[in-house]
Amino acid sequence: MKKINLNPHLFIFIFFIFFIFYIFLTKVESNKVFKLLIFDSQEGYPYNEVRVALLKSLRNFGYFEGKNLSVKQVFIGNDIDRGVRILKEEIKNNYDVIVVGGTAATVAAKRALYGKSQPIVFASPTDPVGIGVIKDFESNPEANFTGVSYPVPVKARMKFIRQLMPNAKTFALIYADMPQSHSYRAWLEDLIKNDPEFRDIKIIFRSVPLVKGELGDIRMANMAKKYIKELDSLVDAYIKPCDQMGTRRYFSEVIYKNSKKPLIGLVKDDVVSGWGATAVVYPSHESIGEQASKMVVDIFNGKKVSEIKPEWPKKFGFAVDLKKAKKFGITIPVEILQLSGENIVR
Repeated sequence: MKKINLNPHLFIFIFFIFFIFYIFLTKVESNKVFKLLIFDSQEGYPYNEVRVALLKSLRNFGYFEGKNLSVKQVFIGNDIDRGVRILKEEIKNNYDVIVVGGTAATVAAKRALYGKSQPIVFASPTDPVGIGVIKDFESNPEANFTGVSYPVPVKARMKFIRQLMPNAKTFALIYADMPQSHSYRAWLEDLIKNDPEFRDIKIIFRSVPLVKGELGDIRMANMAKKYIKELDSLVDAYIKPCDQMGTRRYFSEVIYKNSKKPLIGLVKDDVVSGWGATAVVYPSHESIGEQASKMVVDIFNGKKVSEIKPEWPKKFGFAVDLKKAKKFGITIPVEILQLSGENIVR
């Protein structure tokens, strides 16, 4: 067999060429501008807080708008059909990731993009399992959707209410006719039926038609007044719904002005901003945004959606209004006061 002698100068030259090529590829990759679409159910609370937290967290990971990150924001006013039409056009822009905020946006994305190659990260839909974008929170995604859901689990919320009002048995929950509202009602009904701890609880449900658009929550809250008048003498307290009406200020104000019973809120501002609730255990919008941003970064770095498990919010907060509690004859347990920390209105 003939022995092959490599010219050492040729070897060094080839190595140098490969080294230059590697540096070039690394530089090209480092100069890449990642394209992100933030596709929210509507503008305003709670999506603004989630979005701000997500973008802040992305900056902490080294992704800055105007440098290596391009961000487009779209709001669909809770109009799912409109959202589907928009997404079918936006998909042509080849986004690295689309973040969908809330239930309406997630439903629209499911109809337009489920099963396609486009990576989707949801942030704050109430029931992504019920929507059909994930199987559960224990399994890796089977399609192109992963993300972070919105609510405090119903059992944890009812435990909080029971601790706050141990003698209360009957509650009212007035909700908007939306997919997340139906999911939330089903969870509560299942809890009351099957968990011995809550079988003595009764929840009276009433619904109002969904009104789309940025001011839809005001019109829905006004429609709810007739139910408040109907139920006020029958219940011990109101539970704020986990939907677009529930995330906004006006519904809390309507209940507080038209009822003689306390309201258990859904979001932090229900208490700390004086919207009208007496107490609340709430999901951290900052945590939702931070968790979603980590998933976005993982996808930027080459991870597949199928490798990223969906999550519940990892952090919850507590808030109480002592003046309202006194008005309604509620003694706030010491443990809840300790958990509320700075979120105590005196």
